[in-house]
Amino acid sequence: MNRIFKLALCAGVATLVSTAAMAAGMTVGFSQIGSESGWRAAETSVTKQEAEKRGITLKFADAQQKQENQIKAIRGFIAQGVDAILVAPVVATGWEEVLGEAKEAEIPVVLLDRGVEAPQDLYLTSVASDQVKEGRVAGEWLVKTVGDKPCKVVELQGTVGSTPAINRKKGFEEAISGHSNITIARSQTGDFTRAKGKEVMEGFLKAENGGKDICAMYAHNDDMAVGGIQAIKDAGLKPGKDILVVSIDAVPDIFAAMAAGEANATVELTPNMAGPAFDALEAFKKDGKQPEKFIITESKLYTPADNPQGEYEARKGLGY
Repeated sequence: MNRIFKLALCAGVATLVSTAAMAAGMTVGFSQIGSESGWRAAETSVTKQEAEKRGITLKFADAQQKQENQIKAIRGFIAQGVDAILVAPVVATGWEEVLGEAKEAEIPVVLLDRGVEAPQDLYLTSVASDQVKEGRVAGEWLVKTVGDKPCKVVELQGTVGSTPAINRKKGFEEAISGHSNITIARSQTGDFTRAKGKEVMEGFLKAENGGKDICAMYAHNDDMAVGGIQAIKDAGLKPGKDILVVSIDAVPDIFAAMAAGEANATVELTPNMAGPAFDALEAFKKDGKQPEKFIITESKLYTPADNPQGEYEARKGLGY
């Protein structure tokens, strides 16, 4: 271990100790969408780990994919007088009233991995990926891969009205615009779930000559892609070969599929949104420092060239 690395490691440990000391005693409410995907389960797991590491008491509420449950949970957190609230919003609209109540109670709110259509002064910051970029990276991969070959794409969309579904669709369409050989033949929500992704893909296959007319499947998350892969196999076709598979999240199961030759590309969405969120909250609580309004995480492309079996092994214990 060289001297520079040792110094960096020591500095990092000192920062973590200092951060944990500042956070100790803080109570934070976390309104999670639910557990519709492996990625969502990992985000919950990592958030709990980050809270424990920092000495934060985390009050967790599972909304089971229903906005009314989230609003009820947030009001419960306000009544309990928590120090801060984390919320991963199930949809983008309908938040102004309850966020206004949190602001009136002087409880800072941090949005995780999804945005809302509400005045920015109603929340402290938003920690998320660039969801348009995620879709664009997926689309750029497809453009590069198929070249000039005619390519009919079927799209498995996320939950209707959610910011990832809106933005990942937008980014993908931006990437393929100007490439007339690539067209989106069919697009339907799979609600971010594996079962629904399989069901919708089965319909696409039947509608497109048993799947023989489909060049690629683009899924807004890996869980829908895994469901779609099963549908492709059930139809007697080879996913990853007969039909290209590109999706978003980088969960362990998509790397297992990639290692088996059944998926071609995924764009990473880190499950650790809580780390940057807690950092922002701790700085704000300590000296009133206002964080950046939008804290953006990286969107990295993975393909079979990136040791998918190794990525699977590295991620499988993270709660996915």
